[in-house]
Amino acid sequence: MVLLSAIDQGTSSSRFLVFEADTGELVTSHQIEVRQLFPAAGWVEMDPMEIYDTVVTCINKTIEKLENLGITADEIKSVGVANQRETSIVWDRTTGKPLYNAIVWLDTRTSSLADEAISRTNSKSKDEFREKTGLPIHPYFSALKLKWLFENVPEVRKSYEAGNLMFGTVDTWLIWKLTGAYVTDVSNASRTLLLDLHKRKWSTQLCEFFNLPMEILPEIKSSAEVYGHFNSGPLEGVPLSGCLGDQQAAMVGHQCLNAGQTKNTYGTGTFMLCNIGTRPIISKNGLLTTVGFQFGADSPVVYALEGSGSIGGNVVRFLRDNFKFISDAKEMEELCRSVKDTSGVYFVPSFTGLYTPYWDSTARGTILGLTQVSQREHICLAALRAVAFQSAEMIAAVEQDLENDTKVTTLKVDGGMIANKLFNEIQADIMGRDIATPKISEISGWGAAVAGGIGAQQISLDEFLSQSSEASRYTPQKDEKWRGAELARWKEAVKRSCGWAQ
Repeated sequence: MVLLSAIDQGTSSSRFLVFEADTGELVTSHQIEVRQLFPAAGWVEMDPMEIYDTVVTCINKTIEKLENLGITADEIKSVGVANQRETSIVWDRTTGKPLYNAIVWLDTRTSSLADEAISRTNSKSKDEFREKTGLPIHPYFSALKLKWLFENVPEVRKSYEAGNLMFGTVDTWLIWKLTGAYVTDVSNASRTLLLDLHKRKWSTQLCEFFNLPMEILPEIKSSAEVYGHFNSGPLEGVPLSGCLGDQQAAMVGHQCLNAGQTKNTYGTGTFMLCNIGTRPIISKNGLLTTVGFQFGADSPVVYALEGSGSIGGNVVRFLRDNFKFISDAKEMEELCRSVKDTSGVYFVPSFTGLYTPYWDSTARGTILGLTQVSQREHICLAALRAVAFQSAEMIAAVEQDLENDTKVTTLKVDGGMIANKLFNEIQADIMGRDIATPKISEISGWGAAVAGGIGAQQISLDEFLSQSSEASRYTPQKDEKWRGAELARWKEAVKRSCGWAQ
C-alpha cells in the first residue's frame, strides 16, 4: 500500500493526514488547535514555535494511530504541505529561534504603511504593481508585514546585519525546521507582493520599492519536487516533496487542473479560485491574480483568478451567537426548509465590509424588507442566500475577466457550509451552475498530499485524474428570468449597505 501524507497548517489548527494513494481515502489523522494572539486592536499574531511544535506532535500522534491499525510509518512515501498564506515569520539562522511572533494574514497593523506606499507610487494607486504581481498594495500581503518587522523589531535589523536573518511564510518556516531546506513554492511566493508573476522570480523593483533586502528571501521552487528529507522523528528520511498555499491545495484536491475549472471554499469567509491556464490574466473586476500550481521544475506554471468574500460561515455563527436564532449550525437546514421563501427579506451580512467585487471597507450589515410577518426563518434563509449571491457575483467577475469566453459551468465546493443540502440547492439556483460536492472532506490536505506524491514520483497526474472526486451534484431548478430578478434585488440591497461606516 502506498500512503501519501500532508501537513495542513491553518489559522485555527495544525493537522497531519495520511491518505491511500490510489483512492484518496483518509486512513488516519491528528489535529491540534493553535492559538491566535491579539496584542492590540487589528493585530493578529501566532507563536511560530507553537506552529512547529503542534505540527511535530500531529505527525507523532498520527504515526501512533497508524501503528494501532497495523500499518508502519515506512508505508508513507511522501509528505506535502498546505499552509495558511501570507502569514509572515522571521527567525535567526544560528539559533533557529523566531525573532518575533508570526504576523497573521488577517492582521491590519500595516494599513498606514500601505497608505504610505501607495502615496509613493507614480500612479498614486494601490494597483501600481498589479500588472507585475497580480495584487494590490494591501496589508493582506507579506511585503508590508516584513517591512513593519524591519522598522519595529530591533532584533530583526541586528540579525540581518550579522548575516543570519531568515524570512518566510509558514511553509518556508516548517520546511526549514523539518528538513533544513530554505525554500518556498511558487503559489506561496505569489502572495508576498514581491514576486514577478511573469518571470517567476523575486522582483528587484519591488524589493527596492519596499526597501527589503532580496538576499534574505527563500529560494522559489515548484509545488511538486523534493525540497529535502525529514531530519529526525518517525518520518526521518521521508521526502518533503510538495507545497501549496491552502486555497491552491483545495483547488488541486478538487482536480481543477484545466482552464475554467473553479472551486469555492466556504470557511469563515469564502475563497473562489478559477484556473486560468498558463497565462496570467490581470483582473479588471476586483479579483486577484495568483499562481495556482506548478507540478515540477520543468512544468509550466498554472495561474488562477481568486475572489475573496467576507461572507461565509461567519454569518451562520452570527445567527447562532449574536441573534440566538439557532443553537447549532446543523439546525439551519430544517429551519430554512420550513418556509417557502424569505417573504421579501434580504440580508447583507457585511460585518467587516465587502470584498470581491466591491472592496468597500465601509459597508455594514443590513437587513431589508422586514414586515409584520417576518420571522427568524426568513432571516436565516436570507443569510444562506446572501452567501450564494456573493458567489454569483464572483463568478460574474471571473467570466468578465476571461476574455476567451470560457464559462464556469460547474462550481466545485467544500467547507463546513456544504453539509447543508438546502444551501447547495440555493447555490445552484442563484448561480445557474451545477454545484459539485467532493467525496473527500479534507480537500486541501488531499491536494497537498497529491503534490507531495507527484514531487516524489509516487503518483502521476493521470493516476490522480482517473480518480472520481465528486460525491453529489446539484443542478439549477430556476430559470434565468427568476435569477436575473433576484440578483438585481440583491445588488440593490448591497448598494444600501455600502458606505455606511464613517
